[in-house]
Parts: sequence; C-alpha cells; structure tokens
Amino acid sequence: MDAQGRGRADNIDPADQWVLNPNTGEYELRLSTSAAQSPVPGPRRSASGGGNGGPARSRAAEPDRHSPSSPPGKAASADVPGPRRRRGAPPEEPANRRGRRPVKKKSRAKKILVWTGGIMAFVVVGTAGAAYLYLEHLNDNITSVSDDGASTGGFSKDKAINLLVIGTDKRTGSGNEGYGDSGSVGHADTTILLHVSKDRTNATALSIPRDLIVNVPDCQTQQEDGTSKVIKGTDGVRFNTSLGQDGRTPSCTVRTVTELTGIQADNFMVADFNAVKTLTTAVGGVEVCLAKDIDDDDSHLKLSKGTHLIQGEQALAFVRTRHSVGFGGDLSRIQIQQQFLSALMRKLKSNDTLTSPTKMIKLAEAGTKALTVDSQLDSINKLKDLGMELGKLDIKNLTFTTVPVVDNPAEKVKATVVLDNSSAPTVFQMIRDDVSFTAVKQQAAASKDAAAKAAAARLKGAQSAASEVRVQVMNGGAPPGSAQETLNWLQNDEGVTKSENAGNAPAALAKTTLEYAPEQAAQARKLAAVMGLPGTALKPGKSVENAQGLPTMTLTLGKDFKGAGVSLTAPTKVPDTVQKSTADKVQCAK
Repeated sequence: MDAQGRGRADNIDPADQWVLNPNTGEYELRLSTSAAQSPVPGPRRSASGGGNGGPARSRAAEPDRHSPSSPPGKAASADVPGPRRRRGAPPEEPANRRGRRPVKKKSRAKKILVWTGGIMAFVVVGTAGAAYLYLEHLNDNITSVSDDGASTGGFSKDKAINLLVIGTDKRTGSGNEGYGDSGSVGHADTTILLHVSKDRTNATALSIPRDLIVNVPDCQTQQEDGTSKVIKGTDGVRFNTSLGQDGRTPSCTVRTVTELTGIQADNFMVADFNAVKTLTTAVGGVEVCLAKDIDDDDSHLKLSKGTHLIQGEQALAFVRTRHSVGFGGDLSRIQIQQQFLSALMRKLKSNDTLTSPTKMIKLAEAGTKALTVDSQLDSINKLKDLGMELGKLDIKNLTFTTVPVVDNPAEKVKATVVLDNSSAPTVFQMIRDDVSFTAVKQQAAASKDAAAKAAAARLKGAQSAASEVRVQVMNGGAPPGSAQETLNWLQNDEGVTKSENAGNAPAALAKTTLEYAPEQAAQARKLAAVMGLPGTALKPGKSVENAQGLPTMTLTLGKDFKGAGVSLTAPTKVPDTVQKSTADKVQCAK
C-alpha cells in the first residue's frame, strides 16, 4: 500500500489516525500494532540529476518505494505509538525508563503554538513509516524555482525574517479562464513583503502596489529550459512588470524590492489564483465582513452587507474586487486583500482548524500544491522550519500596511503612483531596523532599562550653535570616501565649518560613535541632532587637538553609516499618514 493509500483499509480516513496524546498535548499517528509496516524508502535521489543543468522549475524526486528495509511480515516498529489507553486507566510504565522524570505536560497555549508553527508541521510529529511516506508525498507536491542569488540564501532561526509573497495574474488552473488579463505572462499582481522580528514578537506585512513606478534592475535568471540569461532592467515602469515581462522570474521581483526598500528577502513564495481557492476551501471557508452590498461585474462578486463565510471561487472574487470598494482602484483592492488575509490568519489560528487533523492534512496538501517556492525552501522540512518560526507570532502584533504613495504628478489621467517621500523612507527604515509597528511589551520593557535611560539622557540639554561645533571625522568601517562626503555635507549644508577629515580610524567599528570631553557635551548634542545620532552613539571620553591646536570631538563613521545626511536613529513611530491594521481586528470592506 503506498503513501496515499495507507490507512484507507476498512474505510478509515488517515486523518482519523492522528489523535491527541494527553501527556504531550500533541497529535500523534496511531496505527494498529499488529499490522506490518510497508518498507520505509531510502534517501531520495537528487532532483537535479547529474552534472548537467536541469530546468529551473522542478519537483522533488520520487522516492524509491521498492528498496526493502526490513524482512517481509516484520512487526511494526516499537516507535509506533500503541492504541490509546482507556480513560481513567493507570498509565503503563514504559520499558527501561524507571527512575526518569515523567514527561512534563504541555499547556494548551504551547500546543497551539506548535500546531500553528506551520500547516504542514504535524506530519513530522509521528515517527512511524506512514508519517515518513506521507512526508515524502508532500515533498512531491512542492514546486521550486531558482532564487538566482537575489535572496540572502534563506532565513535563519536567530535573525529577523523577510519573506516575499507574490501573487500572479496568470490564468493557470481549472476555472480561471475568466480572471486576470487575457494572455498574461504572470505579472506581480499582488506583492507583500512579510517582515518577522528577530524575537518573533511582531511582524509587518507591507503591500507593494502593482502600479507603483519603480526602476527594475538588471537580473540574471535561470530560465525554465535550464539556461541562464541576464534580463536588462528598465527604469520608470510599473512594479508588476518585475515578474513575467521579458521573461523575468521571481528573482527579478526580489531584486526590485531590494532596490526599492533596501530590504533583501530571505525567501520568496509565488501563488496563482488557485491558492486562494484551495486554501480557503481546505479550512472550510473564511469569514469576511462587508459594510455595504457589493455587486461587482468585473470580479463576479455579489454579496449583501454583513458577515459571510466565503471559500473557493467566491473567495477569489472577493480578493479581486476593486471597483465596488473604496475609490475603485488598486489601492482599494489592497485594503480588501489585507482584510481577507487577516481573516484567513484568524481562521488558521482558531481551535476549529488547529484541533482538526482532517483540516490540517487538507491544508498541507493545498499549501504544498498551490505555492511555488524558491530553491532554499524546496522540501517539506524546510517549509516546516519556516512555519514553526512564523507560528511563534501573535496575530495581534501582525500589522498590515502599504507602501506610502501619491498620484504620479507626471500624469494628467491618474493611472500610476510614486513613492510618498515624506513617509515611505521611514516605513522602510523601521522594517530594516526591526522596529515593531505595534506596541510590544518586550520592547517597551527593554527601553526602560538603565543603559537606555542613560543613553537618552545624553541627548537632553542645551546645544551649541553649528558654527561652534569642532569635530574631526574618521572612517571606521563606512564605505570609502564617507569621511570626505560627510565633511562636505557638514560644512556646506549644515554650517559645521570647524570640521576636518582625519582619515581612517585605527580600527573598524560596527556602530558610528562620537567621542567628546565633558565640557563638549553641548557641541555633541548639536552634532547628534544634525546627524540623527542616537544617544548610544555618544561616548563621553576625551577630546583631541585639531589642526589649530584646539580641543575637538572625534566622529568615527562605523559600518552602520548609511550616507551623509541619513539619520542613524531608528524611528520608533509609524508616520501618522500611514494606514495600518492588525490581523486580530475584524474590519468591514467599505
């Protein structure tokens, strides 16, 4: 019996064989202890074959299901959990475990965290051969494409995570002929950069408008036939052309996002219309709210005011609606998509989903079939590891927002948008600096410690005039030429005329620092205000003599230096003009 058929004898659904272990709080695979196990396959062969370059788009290799690992008729492994104990019966003493501490029972909250760690994570809980085979089956569902060196090389468990999720308008799959642009090559129709904080307490989902005018850089890509090709970049074009246009692959979209935001994605996922339909069906529908009746001929959505449970075709119509909500444009559709994703997150986190093995199996099947992932996420184990990291997040600290934009001033008939330079740079910097868009208790507590208070105190007090600030600038790890660039800016733009270039520092520094004598504190506060230095950059110490023999401060530009005039103080508050919402709140489409 193969992986798909295992457990279906006597009309038994495989999902019914996953039961809750009362000692651990986790679901485990229960098979009859008297039944013989099918041979466990050996390691899978490489999907790429030999040394020849294979196609970029690939599926995991089919395992060899005929290599025997045990004699025929051998009893099931002892690792397979036995039948459940009668309720109220005393627990049996495990063999060879006398004297050991009993397994600590996990709390319900901990169990839910583990489950939410990924819709596929449950398949590795069991150690039986059937669980292994099912895991192999899910591997066969996964489609991957090369990241072409555009990403960081994959997420790390000890760092913040940046995941780029791309939805295309390609008409693939059954029943999708009536959606999207006719003959579309699959543009980046819906794009979200998901940033998950290093401590996993918060996340930001940043939507990028498809009609945003950007510069698409040159990108080296691996084509579907396995060949490598550099696709020439174009300036001043819609963001959605970063994918599909001229043969661009998802890695081109990754490079475009990096150039736009300064944030390099660790991984990416690509979904088409089918993803919305299959995932919503797998969870039994998603509950959405409408503030008014909607009858949209373009998206084929017809719903009355109020709350509705939608799935499949209706869910796809909901996320594609724009003419009947807001201002009727793409920015309005982004808002309704964010409301939908928030509702989907709430459904995934709900007990109705988490405690249903049947739904979790359907989600695992739907998720692995609906998404195309980068080559760093090409196995179920890698996806499970990512899911476990994402599952640590509380959705009340998942913020949805959109790249701040304004109408393109070059157009008489408004069809595209450009960056709002008054707020977009702040949003990008907050994400780069791993700053939460929500009030997180852990971060609030950290800001109250003694060191933080002392650093903040250095910025308080009187400031000297810019013309009275004496400082020498040294390069301690910044890009070459940074000291002279900063000197020119200070003298010509900021009036800090008593400044000089002191060359390279004796050693490289990770952070930019300003050292000063106690009597120079007012000068230090002024320079910090001019340059946007945080209190932690100010180092009380001693002064040095400048070319005139006068006491002067020392500014050492570290590896964190971002350019003359670019603030090094991480923003702590989202600009008031930026709209945002959190995934735990129910919002009605207007």
